[in-house]
Amino acid sequence: MIEIKNIRKNFGDHQVLKGVSSVFDDGKCNLIIGKSGSGKTVTLKCMVGLYSPDEGDIEYDGRSITQMSFNDRKDIRREIGMLFQGTALFDSLSVEENVRFPLDMFTNMTEAEKVDRVNFCLNRVNLVNTNKKYPGELSGGMKKRVGIARAIVLNPKYLFCDEPNSGLDPKTAIVIDHLIRELTQEYKMTTIINTHDMNSVMGIGDKVVFLHEGLKYWEGTKEEIMEITDGELFDFIFASDFLKDLRRNARVS
Repeated sequence: MIEIKNIRKNFGDHQVLKGVSSVFDDGKCNLIIGKSGSGKTVTLKCMVGLYSPDEGDIEYDGRSITQMSFNDRKDIRREIGMLFQGTALFDSLSVEENVRFPLDMFTNMTEAEKVDRVNFCLNRVNLVNTNKKYPGELSGGMKKRVGIARAIVLNPKYLFCDEPNSGLDPKTAIVIDHLIRELTQEYKMTTIINTHDMNSVMGIGDKVVFLHEGLKYWEGTKEEIMEITDGELFDFIFASDFLKDLRRNARVS
C-alpha cells in the first residue's frame, strides 16, 4: 500500500500541490487524472522520489520515504518500476541493453541470468526477437512495450506509469492498457497511472483520484465516476457539449 499524506509542493512562488492525500490500493490499477497543470505529474514524481515534497509524507507499506536516508531510499527504488511518458529509452542502446539497464544498476546477477530475465520480459510484452533492434527502428507502441519490459525487469512491487498512452493511436492505447492491467494482476503490483485518457479510466481503472488545481477534488471507482452530474469532474469527463448532451439523453431514456 502506498499512502500520500497532505503533500505540498511549490516551484518558486507557484504552489502546484496544495495538500494532497490518498491511499493507493495493493494489486490494483490506481489512476490519477486531471487537466494539464492539475498537479498529477508532480504528484507522481514526488511519489517516486524525483521531487521532494515541501510538506507532507509518502509511505510505502508504512515506510516513510520523506524521512529516509539516501541509502534507504535506494532500497525502495529497487522495488519501483517506472514507465516514463516518452519511454526515456536510450537511443544508442539496443532493446536488450535498454531492458537490462536496471539489472546492471541494481543487481549482482550473472550475465546468463540477465539475458534470461531480459528475454523473459521481452517475451511477456510480446517483443520476441527484438533484442538487437534500436529504438529508432521501433513503432511508438513497440517503444512503450520496451519501456514496460524495462519497468518490470526487477520484478517490482510498485509500478508507475506517466501518460502511458501519450502519442499512441486508440487501438494501440487499448493494447498498452490491457498489458498494464494484466501485469498488475499477474505480479500483484500496486500500479499508479497518470493519465487524462477516459478510455483508460473506464477500461482498467480500479481506483480513480481526480486532481484539480493542486487539490484532490474527488476519488472513487470507475463505476461511481459515471454518476457524477456536475462540477469540475463532470466537465473533465464530458469535455464537449456533444458528450454531455449524449449522456443526459441516455440517462433520460
